[in-house]
Parts: sequence; C-alpha cells; structure tokens
Amino acid sequence: MWCYRGGSISTEPRINDRIRVPEVRLVGPSGEQVGIVPLAKALELAQEYDLDLVEVAASARPPVCKLMDYGKFKYESAMKAREARKNQAHTVIKEMKLRPKIDPHDYDTKKGHVVRFLKQGDKVKITIMFRGREQSRPELGYRLLQRLASDVEDLGFVESNPKQDGRNMIMVLGPHKKKTEAMAEAREAQAARKAEAKANPGRSQNAADGEITEGETAEGETSEGETSEAETAEAPAEASAEA
Repeated sequence: MWCYRGGSISTEPRINDRIRVPEVRLVGPSGEQVGIVPLAKALELAQEYDLDLVEVAASARPPVCKLMDYGKFKYESAMKAREARKNQAHTVIKEMKLRPKIDPHDYDTKKGHVVRFLKQGDKVKITIMFRGREQSRPELGYRLLQRLASDVEDLGFVESNPKQDGRNMIMVLGPHKKKTEAMAEAREAQAARKAEAKANPGRSQNAADGEITEGETAEGETSEGETSEAETAEAPAEASAEA
C-alpha cells in the first residue's frame, strides 16, 4: 500500500547521475544543438568539458539536457531573483494631519513633508481634524485641502476627493511619478552623493548631517491610526475652554 509521508517536493532540476532516462536531447555549453544522444554519451561529454549535465525540460520527449556549470548557474539565478525583489515597488500611504486654522509656518512645514512623500512616489492621506465649534465650519477644512492640492499639483493629483468622516475631513493625494521611477532616481542621487563624498569628504559630510534619512520620522508626520502627543494633549484643553 502506498503512503505519502509528507515533506517538500524538490523544484531543482535533476543533474548528472540523477537523470534516469535512456537518451536525451543535448544542448552544448554555448547553446548549440547537439541532438539526441544516449545518456551515457551525454555524461561522457559533461566530464570531457568539466561541466554538469542539467535537465532543463523534463517534460519533453526525450528530456532536454544542457551542459553547464550548475553551481555558477544557481548563483546567477539567485542574484537575479535578489535584484528583482530589490526593484519591487510597494505602495505606501503616508498620512499628514492638519488643523483648519493652521499657522502659516506650520502649513509650509507640513506641505514640505507632503512634497517629499509625493517625490518618493508615495500616496498621502491628508486629514483635517476639527475640534469643538470648528465642526460647524467644514468649509474651512475643504478650502485648506483645495489649497494644498493646488500647491502640490505639479507632483500629485487628488485621488480621493475631500469627504467628511466624523470629526475629520479626509483627502488622498496620488503621485504623478511611479514608485519604481522614484526608487531609480533615489538610487541615482545616492550614487551621486557617494561620488561627491569621495571628491569632497569634508563638504559632503556637512551636507549629510542636515539630511533626513529614509525611515526617519519628520516633524509633523504620523502614520495611519497614530496621533501625536501634542494633539492628544490639546483636546482636553479645548474641551474645558468651550465648557
């Protein structure tokens, strides 16, 4: 009685003595077609070239085998897969929170963060937070969102129009630039900075000290579902003032 005991199924091709067929369609080291030859002859040629006999098309009749350096082939395949993962683009939604009566300086600062996110190819969720009597003036939040969308229209577009969500008003901005394009430009800029660092070590170090590195949280930036300490402390104070 046959019984399956589990375990993973190997996805690696059969090589050399693990190939169990009487004959194969052989491909040479440079991709040339040798033709159908007995397995013993193919293994003999593999030894002669100091290469491996690798089954590259097991479902063919007869199976197709190629003479190659299998260790080198596996290494190059792993490097290609690693590079493909490195270039994958993941959609990220950043969030920026504002108040309807935001100070001009704070507005400029937060707009700068929105500009940076859009340049990176990320979407930005803009949240206007209403407190107390501000809830009766939703037009203030709408005008502020329209102003912000107009200020960054060269970098992004309104993907989701402003809408009221409880005591908040939300709008989503999408970048004109694709994430893959932004990543490519970032790598080019990083390479340029490294080249400049080698040419002018002192000057490049001073410039690097003032930069915000990727992954570092900028002032005014919060992730979705997160509220800053200043905003949390601000609510009770306003509530007591209105009372």
